[in-house]
Parts: sequence; C-alpha cells; structure tokens
Amino acid sequence: MKTNSNIALQEIGITGGEEDGVNNEDVDNNSLYTQPEDILAIYKALSPISPYFSIAAGFGNVHGVYKPGNVKLHPELLGKHQKYVKDAIGAKEDKPVFLVFHGGSGSSKKEYLDAIGYGVVKVNLDTDLQYAYLTGIRDYVLNKKDYLMKQVGNPDGQDKPNKKYFDPRVWVREGEKTMSARVVEGLKDFNTANQL
Repeated sequence: MKTNSNIALQEIGITGGEEDGVNNEDVDNNSLYTQPEDILAIYKALSPISPYFSIAAGFGNVHGVYKPGNVKLHPELLGKHQKYVKDAIGAKEDKPVFLVFHGGSGSSKKEYLDAIGYGVVKVNLDTDLQYAYLTGIRDYVLNKKDYLMKQVGNPDGQDKPNKKYFDPRVWVREGEKTMSARVVEGLKDFNTANQL
C-alpha cells in the first residue's frame, strides 16, 4: 500500500442537529456517542496509509446551537477512547489519535478545554461564525436603515446620495469584522491565540 502526506478527516458516528440539509435532530441519543472499537478500526485502517489523519468521534455533539442543557456533551469519553487505542496498539504516547470536535458552536470554554485536553486538534464553530457574521451585517442595516431605503435621500437631506451606505463592500466588511472577532475569541478559548 502506498503512503501519502495528505491530511484526511474521518467522521464516524452521528453528529446531532441539522446541517447542510441533513437532519439528525430526532436520532436516538445513544447514536451520538462513538464507540472506542470504531475509533480503533479507523485508526488501524488509516495508519498504514498516512500518519496525517484525524477522527471526528461523536461524544454528544450537535450541529447548530440549542438551549443550554439540551446537549449532553461527554468529552471524557475521548480520554477513554484514547486509552483504548493506546492499549490496543501499544502506543508510547497517551493520545495517539488526533480528534476533531464537530458541532462545537455554543459549547462552554470548559467543554472546549476538556475536549482539547483529550486530544482534540480541531474544533468546528460554523454556526457561531455564521451568526457572528450576521450580527455585523444585521446591526449595520438596523443602524443605517434610513440610509438604505433608497439611492438618494436620507435624514441628512433629500438630495443626499446613499451609495457609501449601501455599497456591499461597506456592509459585508461589518460582517467580516464581527466574524473575525469571534475567531479571535475562539482562539483565546482554545489557548491557541498568537501561536502557529
């Protein structure tokens, strides 16, 4: 078998919630937790091909954000999974598996840090980032509403042009700013700010 240096991500189990038209909101809760045997099987299958792979194992994760208490994350399972793989392959390192935290939006800093402590190397925050992007645009539109209703005429005068307000480069930039701020917050939460 030929090895390569590509990085692969294997998602196993089910991530709850809804994303990209796939709705797992009504799945049995037990389906949200990957079994250690599954992680070991993926590890054994991918290891001969490349050392560069990660596994997104379910530990109660859901896509989207839900009311606090509705999501039951158990990052401690990741530690048990690491030990299972370590023992099975005789690894020297305590965390032989690179893990991914799918459905990380809305999680607490403690949940992030617990998962990272068990070997998570990537956290997905798609829903948080989408919402952060929206807030910049939403707030801009709400604050500049009287300048966005027509091309000419605003509270400063009926002959005043509004192009500098409705130009997409202006309001899209507001979304970029709020999304960037959320990325910075995440990097701080993950203790990775200012690191390469």
